Amino acid sequence: MALQQVYRTSLSLLTDLYQLTMAYGYWKNGMAEREAVFHLYFRKNPFGGGYTVAAGLEHAVQYLQALKFTDEDLAYLGSLKGSQGQPLFEQAFLDYLGAMEFSCDMDAVPEGTVVFPNEPLVRVKGPLLQAQLVETPLLTIINFETLIATKAARIKEAAKGDTVIEFGMRRAQGIDGSLSAARAAYVGGADATSNLLAGQLYNIPVRGTHAHSWVQAFDSEEEAFEAYGEAFLQDTVLLVDTYDTLEGVKKAIAVAKKLQPKGFVFGGIRLDSGDLTYLSQQARKLLDEAGFTGTSIVASNDLDERLITHLKQEGAKINVWGVGTKMITAYDQPALGGVYKLAAVKDGEWEYKIKLSEQLAKTSNPGILQVRRYYDQERYQADMIYNELEPLPANPQIVDPLDTTRRKTVEANVQHKDLLLPVFNKGTLIYTLPDLPSIKTYTQQELNQLHESIRRYLNPHSYPAGLESGLHQYKLDLILKLREPEKH
Repeated sequence: MALQQVYRTSLSLLTDLYQLTMAYGYWKNGMAEREAVFHLYFRKNPFGGGYTVAAGLEHAVQYLQALKFTDEDLAYLGSLKGSQGQPLFEQAFLDYLGAMEFSCDMDAVPEGTVVFPNEPLVRVKGPLLQAQLVETPLLTIINFETLIATKAARIKEAAKGDTVIEFGMRRAQGIDGSLSAARAAYVGGADATSNLLAGQLYNIPVRGTHAHSWVQAFDSEEEAFEAYGEAFLQDTVLLVDTYDTLEGVKKAIAVAKKLQPKGFVFGGIRLDSGDLTYLSQQARKLLDEAGFTGTSIVASNDLDERLITHLKQEGAKINVWGVGTKMITAYDQPALGGVYKLAAVKDGEWEYKIKLSEQLAKTSNPGILQVRRYYDQERYQADMIYNELEPLPANPQIVDPLDTTRRKTVEANVQHKDLLLPVFNKGTLIYTLPDLPSIKTYTQQELNQLHESIRRYLNPHSYPAGLESGLHQYKLDLILKLREPEKH
């Protein structure tokens, strides 16, 4: 019963309590319908990398389309008590929530877009109460899927065209952690998943072999291999390292030859332990000598982009990579750290807002922001965050927000595109969601537009991305104004 409750139609309570207490405060103070703008962004590329792959928009859209407080939701909120035992929310507020329909505008970068720190991935404009209320669910969806898509892109880059299979369900962070991560990994570059439910839900290709327990269940390795080969004549990949890896390869070859008259196709062997470079080299030699030159060698053993790169540099003869724990959990960085910040409030005229911090990187950007990407026929050149309501100069200048001495002037004739596209208009979906294979293809196209020095995982080059100089100056003036001591 609990599982059905988690995945029921209404996910309106998939949020933090303080979103509801703030919503109640806005309503109580007559501010609920005041127009506001929030931006969702992150401050630092994950994994020490040079880029990030945006993901999760489809799930965010589905969440917002279904945003409606049910009678059950409202009954639960009505049962909450304050510290003195009084109802936390008054009935009139609950009635307001019950009648509320999502009516915000939302703009977002398409899934698979390569993005950089401080650039809005999502912009929400609309009634303050609603725009505030969707903060937590948008962050939990976009943060996680963007993180996993980026990890998968790095692993696929390291594989240099080899097949990459997401093998991580058993190590994932729970049920949804396996499903949304399998989808995000596919967006980022994985070619298939072992997760059948993800395959069913998202139409992702599924791949798999057998476990050590299959071999152990038989009296001999040869018997296990033959039984599996008989069951899957056209799709046999044999796990050969249950006992002695190279002996296992020889036994797999013997079984393959025995079954060839029956139409057996020897798809591959899988190595799950040991010295993968040496074992794959020896296995390749044995397979080729036996005439199985097209048989793949699959590796799975706590792989990530660093180990894959290292194995390739050593000359490993692996051409299919089953990557589990370290992709599905983003093992070396378990959170993206995306934030959702108020940037403008309208009370007659727009008033820009900023959140100050002792750390420059944590000071937010004011305005109604858009991201403009400049490019030529070969590569993306630079990104500029600018305020849509302010005119741009003919030759805009981009200022690095963390090092204002780093500036880049853009010539007037350089091609450009704006990244944030309209998704919702006053709560109505106006964006056509692409299918998953199209997103995956788009991701690769995006990555190909980055110079290889930005894509490398070790000491990547910094892509030029920052604030339009006018926005930078406005932000600086606003910071100085807010830090002036009050005059009496």
